[in-house]
Amino acid sequence: MTKIKGIAGEIEKALKAYAYDVAEDINIAKNEVSKEFKSDVTKDSPEQTGSYQKGWRIKKFKKSNIIYNKTDYQLTHLLEHGHINKDGGRTSPRIHIRPNEEKAVKDFLKRVKKAVKE
Repeated sequence: MTKIKGIAGEIEKALKAYAYDVAEDINIAKNEVSKEFKSDVTKDSPEQTGSYQKGWRIKKFKKSNIIYNKTDYQLTHLLEHGHINKDGGRTSPRIHIRPNEEKAVKDFLKRVKKAVKE
C-alpha cells in the first residue's frame, strides 16, 4: 500500500515507464515504415537503367530516417514532375515518390496513435 507522501513518486515512475514504452514503439514504427517506404519507392521507380531504382537508401540522421536516392539523386525531381526536352517538348511525370510518401505518413501516424493509446 502506498502512502499519500509516496504517491507522487509512484506516478512519476509510471509516467516515465509509459513515456519510455511509447518512445520505443515510435522508434520501431519509424524504422519499419522507413523500410516499407524504401521498398515501395524502389518497386515503383522507373527502371530504364536500373541504377536509379537500385539507388534508394535509408540514412539515419539524429532521430530521423531520411530516404534518398544515392546514385541518381538529380533525377528524383525530373522524373516525379516531368521536364522540358531539348526539342522544346515535355516529358510526362512518372509519379512514384508522392503516393508512397503519403502512404508512409498515414501508416506512421496510425502506428503512433496506437502506441500512445496502449
